[in-house]
Amino acid sequence: MKQLENQIAVVTGAGRGIGRAIALKFAAEGADVVCVSRTTENSEKVAAEVRALGRQAWAHAVDVADAASVNAAAGKILADCGRVDILVNNAGVTRDGLLMRMSDADWDTVLDTNLKGAFLVTKAFNRAMLKQRAGRIINITSVVGLIGNAGQCNYAASKAGLIGFTQSAAREFASRGITVNAIAPGFTETDMTSELKPEVRAQTLKQIPLGCFGQAEDIANAALYLAAASGRYVTGQVLTVDGGMVM
Repeated sequence: MKQLENQIAVVTGAGRGIGRAIALKFAAEGADVVCVSRTTENSEKVAAEVRALGRQAWAHAVDVADAASVNAAAGKILADCGRVDILVNNAGVTRDGLLMRMSDADWDTVLDTNLKGAFLVTKAFNRAMLKQRAGRIINITSVVGLIGNAGQCNYAASKAGLIGFTQSAAREFASRGITVNAIAPGFTETDMTSELKPEVRAQTLKQIPLGCFGQAEDIANAALYLAAASGRYVTGQVLTVDGGMVM
């Protein structure tokens, strides 16, 4: 039997990179997947890939920073699917720059998407999960939220906040059988890291004991562990998948 047989999973930021890898991994393990992305094109593309694996899929274009958009989508998802067993808060953006030059807009955009977005989406589904007395919530944070990174004060703050959010929600939901955990990827081969300058990439690799960037599949495997029966007794934790970078 597959590890997520007949489970319903919602994955935000599912249109590419880590979110896409998680959506496809869950589908391969038997889950039906709701693919949430900022654009219809990306969400529909990954939903089609999920269906090609023999699972049901739904596509929703949602700005996770907008409460009305999130609540409307959550209502439709629950009406269509009947329940949600697994929620992965993966949607995220960057607006890098030194603190002295960072605009208020760049700060707000990153915090609203990466942190407030996880709050809004979790809140939209938590009542249904609480009634079920079961569920898995997985928040994708970052090693930057643990150690900081020059030029990413906004991103680091959002990801550090997500860790505190994860641990607090884990305490609130534990009595109802819901686990809440975070995964902190290190530098992973995605569209985001493909924009790194060669010299920055070379310098970063020197900080990783395993000597290479991770793959989106590595993060998806960690998410599967937390979502499946294997993660039954794990909650409030930050699983760092970073090649040893912050050991």
